[in-house]
Amino acid sequence: MQTMIGVIGGSGVYLLDGLEGARWVTVPTPWGDPSDQILLGRLSGIPATFLPRHGRGHPHSPSSVPYRANIDALKRLGCTDVVAVSAVGSLRIDYAPGDFVLVDQYIDRTFAREKSFFGPGCTAHVSVAHPTCPRLGQACLAAAQQAGIKVHTTATYLAIEGPQFSTLAESRLYRGWGADVIGMTGMPEAKLAREAELCYASLAMVTDYDCWHEGHGAVDVSVVLQTLAANASNARSLVTALPARLPPTRNACTHGCDTALTHALITAPAMRDPALMARLDSITARVLKA
Repeated sequence: MQTMIGVIGGSGVYLLDGLEGARWVTVPTPWGDPSDQILLGRLSGIPATFLPRHGRGHPHSPSSVPYRANIDALKRLGCTDVVAVSAVGSLRIDYAPGDFVLVDQYIDRTFAREKSFFGPGCTAHVSVAHPTCPRLGQACLAAAQQAGIKVHTTATYLAIEGPQFSTLAESRLYRGWGADVIGMTGMPEAKLAREAELCYASLAMVTDYDCWHEGHGAVDVSVVLQTLAANASNARSLVTALPARLPPTRNACTHGCDTALTHALITAPAMRDPALMARLDSITARVLKA
């Protein structure tokens, strides 16, 4: 299988520079339209795609992002490795605004989103004990070092529904839970990527200290946007350096991301809903063929 990089750009990252032969393509999915068209091209000779999570012009709120359609569209295009860029608040003093963080764990507190491709008519249970791919994360770290960007190598991401920021009491509570950063889009995106058997890495850009830090006060959107603007070019530089860290020919993931569905489907074949299975044609293609 050929390596294909999929980049999901969060707030402040609406375009990916450096894509050779870039063109916007429309990718229909059984789950509705993705957030936007997808920019398709090559990075250093390796096929790559870019999808603005909120859409160009930011029409989608964190709750209205069509997460299932986005992941399905990347899967249909042939992506093997997905790097998600997002803005986060920091819940610890040493993860300062302007820093980058590689997320490796999540606490999901969202409640108004579809969180699985599966449901009545086909039940499946995948493991998300380790929701991001260590192999892809190491490649992102190496790319960051090559680009001269400092990245913290571990973080637990607290995902809230939004669109409001936390109350002070919530911010203090989340710090007590051991969360390191807080955001609104990390879930269910990471869970869906695992169901789609895609290697997934999350690169978070710290924009603020949420509201727990007495010296910084409440989150100010204007300050957040300033930090995002300063960091966006660094995020693009990191992604541009990534192809050199990934082989053109995609070998099996050593952490099993690309075989997550092997033993996950529980519903007996005779009891599976044909309409749902038709919608799952891309997601389950490998395991049903096997």
